[in-house]
Amino acid sequence: MLLPRPLTLAIDRLPVALVQRVVVGAFHRALKQHPDLFDRLGNEAKKRFCFAPTDLDLVFLVHPESRFIRTFRKASTPRADASISGPMLTLLALLEGRIDGDAVFFSRSLSVTGDMEAMLALRNALDDCSFDLPRDLAGMAGPLAVPFQRVTEGIRHRALKGLA
Repeated sequence: MLLPRPLTLAIDRLPVALVQRVVVGAFHRALKQHPDLFDRLGNEAKKRFCFAPTDLDLVFLVHPESRFIRTFRKASTPRADASISGPMLTLLALLEGRIDGDAVFFSRSLSVTGDMEAMLALRNALDDCSFDLPRDLAGMAGPLAVPFQRVTEGIRHRALKGLA
């Protein structure tokens, strides 16, 4: 399932610096709520992981060892040790562990390249974290946290129906 076209157009028109600011805030919040997220990576934490939503003109580079995430336009994609690409909603569902990564990979909805051992280590680390993005990110909405969580849970529910 792809993001709605009007949403992708809007996101793709945003300045990368603005997207980066939101992404860094969400990333740091996730690390605060899941401090052991990268503990199981061992030496693989030194690797650079690229996440490339196929429905956006953005890529996200994560370096677990230094606990950073950077946002780039696809035309400026940096070198990574391991990369995964697929629809944004699929990538988010994988992050939360709500879909079977093997099934999605073998259905060709995802493309994984580079260091497969590193990507498998990351997948195992994510599987242990129990992400719930609506709950985990609701606090970023301040006084609108409860409505934000309800809306994003509804979006997730509809998106997962489309991925089934």
